[in-house]
Amino acid sequence: MDKLRAIQLFVRLTELGSFTQVAKELNVSKSMVSKEISRLEDSLGARLLQRSTRNLQLTQVGEGYLQHCREALLKFEDAESYVQDQQRHPKGKLKINAPMVLGTTYLSRLFAEFMQSYPEIELDIQLSDDTVDLIEQGFDIGFRAASKQFDSSYIGKELTQFSYRICASPDYVDHHPNICRIEDLKKHNCFIYSYFRDKNSWPLGEGVDVQGKLHVNNTVFMLEAVKQGLGIGFIPDFVCLDSLARGEIIELLPKVKRPKLTLYALYPARKHVPPKLRHCIEFVHQWFAQHVNSG
Repeated sequence: MDKLRAIQLFVRLTELGSFTQVAKELNVSKSMVSKEISRLEDSLGARLLQRSTRNLQLTQVGEGYLQHCREALLKFEDAESYVQDQQRHPKGKLKINAPMVLGTTYLSRLFAEFMQSYPEIELDIQLSDDTVDLIEQGFDIGFRAASKQFDSSYIGKELTQFSYRICASPDYVDHHPNICRIEDLKKHNCFIYSYFRDKNSWPLGEGVDVQGKLHVNNTVFMLEAVKQGLGIGFIPDFVCLDSLARGEIIELLPKVKRPKLTLYALYPARKHVPPKLRHCIEFVHQWFAQHVNSG
């Protein structure tokens, strides 16, 4: 039995929760995966998983073994990273989690260029605005945009900063009361971004509580509602700059103080950062410096 392969299968099985999914991902039979796990349990003399027709559940021994396996696999990757680093040829697979809208705007172009520069690195990119545990779900790196620092157990590297814009359509402005001060927003239909940490409190000046008839978890959707003259949005500039330039929307209260939106690269702390991960972070940082920070 290949003990390392069996351990890798065991860890991936706990992440996906399904023999079928693991088999499909690795392009092997479900029975092969099951036999490998059974051989691993036999070699250890302990049951790691409780199997049922609907789900898998770790035994108490299995939970402890999983933690040690993850640590062992990281050390194994560190050893490989050391060799790759000496050879200066980053290769392997990078599993990346990124925000949906940022992924479909800047990051799509960015990683197209990254793949041209690093053809031996395979990318597995998953776009989602949901909060995920990067380690538990097997991600090497996650990109997060926030106006406040993360209270995180991960290493966080600042990559670039964006601004927020208060946006409305010209038609909305023409047919609704004037907005000259922050407090005027309270009288308007202000859209709420569902994943915003402060919900309906917009961080303008000392803060202002707003109300609106639209709660949505996607700022591109929100932008379309703004363009239709339905209300006001507090939207990152990487989403709305093109619409502003075309005159489809206008910016309100441009001189009002508001926080910057910082993009972070988050990754687990480890002794040797794999060359593929280090090169990815450096590439992203330099790309934003060239395409965004330079204006």
